[in-house]
Amino acid sequence: MILPESRFGIVGLGRIGGGLAQQALAKGIQVAGHDKGEVSWDLVKRGLTVVDEPAGFREVLAAPRVVLVYVPAGPVVDSVLDELAENLEEGDIVADGGNSYWGDSIRRHHRVSKRGILFCDVGTSGGMEGARTGACFMAGGEPGAMERLEPILRSLSVEGGYVHCGPPGSGHFVKLVHNGIEFGMLQAIGEGIDLLERYHEDLPVADVIRCWRHGSVIRSWLVDLLEEAYREQGGLDQVPSHVEDTGEVAWLIADALRMEVPIPVISQAVTQLFASRDEQRDWARAIALMRRGFGGHPLGKDEDIKRERQEGRLG
Repeated sequence: MILPESRFGIVGLGRIGGGLAQQALAKGIQVAGHDKGEVSWDLVKRGLTVVDEPAGFREVLAAPRVVLVYVPAGPVVDSVLDELAENLEEGDIVADGGNSYWGDSIRRHHRVSKRGILFCDVGTSGGMEGARTGACFMAGGEPGAMERLEPILRSLSVEGGYVHCGPPGSGHFVKLVHNGIEFGMLQAIGEGIDLLERYHEDLPVADVIRCWRHGSVIRSWLVDLLEEAYREQGGLDQVPSHVEDTGEVAWLIADALRMEVPIPVISQAVTQLFASRDEQRDWARAIALMRRGFGGHPLGKDEDIKRERQEGRLG
């Protein structure tokens, strides 16, 4: 277990980074945080040490320092890493907890290691609730870095929700596969709801979903989220069918082609997302509700997410 007097830093205090900071502070773990936007006053009240610039982590954290990074995949990750590497000391650890491409993470490891900085890639799952109460971490990194990072991740994870996957890049690869599985599950549930909505008689769809949550083979957190949101929305009619995504599962399809591994369900789930952007479909509305439930994803179009999808993978 990490000791209460231990400290770590977080860059990016949004839905996930902010939730992890909140969880750590509640457990008596000291956290220093930096965000390009305004830092939540609630986090400050809970004891967060606000760092105005990434250079400030060197002053408020004891060596060897650990800084978690929760910013959107793409060039911004490199910008943050470069700034941290310039201001931290040899032996300090930077862990990218976002949905970066695993190949980019390997390159980032090699680049920052030349400056003596240890880099880890940490796939993070569990959504906003998991960040606040116990996440699931899939970490990649060298043993020396993981020795310092692992106690922090275990303290912030749900019981059993931590695995060291292997060397740098492996954590983000495992998280990418996880996200592909997630897409397939979402698609199957959404298509099932579409069938229920189109039955020749009116069905108590919300009650059916509730029934599935109790003892059925398909009971899951996704089905839990769907029932809650379906009742809240009064059905699907007012839910936009346009489903946004950040594009990372498309990277997995490209990887699978290179690896010559067939992934027809995951591939079809991604193409169905494209279809959702052109037509009004109940399965897409159902997926949109579930994605909002676990990740706070928006209903309908979002230009920021579209831009993240286009910029996320560097090579």
